[in-house]
Amino acid sequence: MIFSRGRGGRHSRDERSGRQSADTQDLAAAAEPDGPRHGPYDIGDAPPEAQRLDLGSLHIPAVQDVEVRVQANPDGVIQQVVLVHGESALQLGVFAAPRTEGIWSEWREEIRTSLAADGVVAEEVDGEYGTELRARVRTPDGGVADLRFVGVDGPRWMIQGVFQGRAASDLAAAETLTECLNGLVVDRGQEAKPVREPLPLRLPREAAAPAESQPDHGGSDAPVNGVVSGHQHPHRSEPRPRRPDGS
Repeated sequence: MIFSRGRGGRHSRDERSGRQSADTQDLAAAAEPDGPRHGPYDIGDAPPEAQRLDLGSLHIPAVQDVEVRVQANPDGVIQQVVLVHGESALQLGVFAAPRTEGIWSEWREEIRTSLAADGVVAEEVDGEYGTELRARVRTPDGGVADLRFVGVDGPRWMIQGVFQGRAASDLAAAETLTECLNGLVVDRGQEAKPVREPLPLRLPREAAAPAESQPDHGGSDAPVNGVVSGHQHPHRSEPRPRRPDGS
């Protein structure tokens, strides 16, 4: 599983005895990190010192020049989260997963099948988070846009990230948004949830109150603590895999 990456290390062995020496074991233990090298983290593994924006199940690190845009209903329930940096964006989703296995592999195949039904060829490539998808799609105005789908399986959760704009095709342009993805924290909670169900997201208290007190003009309100919120149904830029019940 992807969330267990980076925990291991190489241990030199005594060639004569085939066993690690005590000195080597001590050095290896000191060098081995206490948790993953980077996130997305489960809430129990997250470094405590980072400043993060609490959106409920998803805690987003504060990264310079990155704007957090959310679309929420009048009750403050978030329907979409997009991080914007310059000409690039990263759309995020977090979903319930089984305790014993990840769902990104199956989810990824469903995305590819959905894209193929629209005449779009998605290429599988090896990336920092494992196998990801890259595709070029038609935009409503007749142009083309690159999309890069990444997935991270965690303990009972899965994060999907969709890089858009320059970050979808230029890894250098994606560095700042990748920093955000690496610093994400998932608070899965203990409540039982159906596999693939979106984990609950909500506006921060200080952002929800002004949004609820203002009329909905179909756009976005002014930023509150770095969050731009709007009350409109999100436009999904990627196909949403169906749940097992077909919905």
